[in-house]
Amino acid sequence: MTRDYSHRKGQKRVRIVRKDGSPVIGQTVQYEMTNHEFLWGSAIRETIPYVNSLLAGEQQDDLAQRIAHLNPRRTSTAGMDREKIEERIAIWMKLFNNTTYPFYWQNFEPEQGKPMTWETLQGAKWLKERGITLKGHPLCWHTLCADWLMQYDNEEILRRQLARIRRDVGYFAGTIDMWDVINEVVIMPIFDKYDNAMTRVCKEIGRVSLIKQVFDAAKETNPDATLLINDFNLSTNYEILIDGALNAGTPIDVIGLQTHQHQGYMGAERLYEILERFEHFGLPLHFTENTLISGHIMPPDIVDLNDYQIPEWPSTPEGEDRQARETVEMYEIFFSHPLVDNAVSWNFVDGGWLGAPAGFIRQDNSIKPVYDAVYDLVKNQWWTRGEAVTDANGEIVVDGFRGDYKIACCGNEAELALRKGKLDGVKVIILD
Repeated sequence: MTRDYSHRKGQKRVRIVRKDGSPVIGQTVQYEMTNHEFLWGSAIRETIPYVNSLLAGEQQDDLAQRIAHLNPRRTSTAGMDREKIEERIAIWMKLFNNTTYPFYWQNFEPEQGKPMTWETLQGAKWLKERGITLKGHPLCWHTLCADWLMQYDNEEILRRQLARIRRDVGYFAGTIDMWDVINEVVIMPIFDKYDNAMTRVCKEIGRVSLIKQVFDAAKETNPDATLLINDFNLSTNYEILIDGALNAGTPIDVIGLQTHQHQGYMGAERLYEILERFEHFGLPLHFTENTLISGHIMPPDIVDLNDYQIPEWPSTPEGEDRQARETVEMYEIFFSHPLVDNAVSWNFVDGGWLGAPAGFIRQDNSIKPVYDAVYDLVKNQWWTRGEAVTDANGEIVVDGFRGDYKIACCGNEAELALRKGKLDGVKVIILD
């Protein structure tokens, strides 16, 4: 099937002049993308222990023990030497420009009043400095909620939840300006796996009230932040909830859609059906958590994916080829839809959530076919590079996929950004 990506492209006129203002005529200008406007994401939480280890010095062992609380359920770097960790991060950096960063309250603040703010910030700043857009995940969630909240009544729990949002959104502003504000709220008030503070609150005050209060707290703290509601329940219940929250005046900027496909690829028809139902809100859509398996498929009778816990879940050659084909089709569908701005592979490394072989690389850092297939899309097929000769006015037109560019002419280099809109002004470059 041929899909249209023309809406992903932009144009900009570039004028090359000398210091005296005279046009540079008949000179070759080379241009190439350096980053996509579209966000291609995956987790790279290895940066937290890695960056902090560089800063720790003699306190490295103590710091490592503290950091272990941040993400205990994910693939660990324990036992990996620094060279292997650096290799993994480098492989990640070649493909992705976006990451979902951990703020699970139970892990971020395991002891009341002692959040892992400084340690988390070091890894976040390191990525931000390298052009990565970060999203904090999540600010409010019933799972991995801080256990120490249970000592309080519901009114106090909510007060502390809102204070937590203001604290973290404010402290990380400028480094992290995108947040999953509330996660999986469709199930939150009826969640019955175990007792937790946020299910108690949500059950008492209702979903829409809770959504409104947590979003208001985040928006008031950082008005420029991009705020998401995020859920795995993509049924009509989620649509009704979003509609109710928006009608209540909730400042939702983006709708987050999870597609954990451990029980098999949902297919193009189902993806188009999801897009058709959620596009009517007119808000950007982020596919925030995507998993496609490169081993055997989880049995269809499993209702809660968390209930499928097995000792080993190996990747297979046949499964890896299938994973690559399915991921390519899925990403083509996402990229072809004008409201989709972000696609996130939930596991970068095999053996992450539920131990599933859903990564782009194996645990030994060897690259799987899905990595090469997506790299070809993102850095070749949907990547612009070219050259043009300046006209009598010293101008060229750069026409390509929207994103950041590097331009070179006569030994000089400059930066250019292509964004939505055609021929949006003129970029003037003055040669030395």
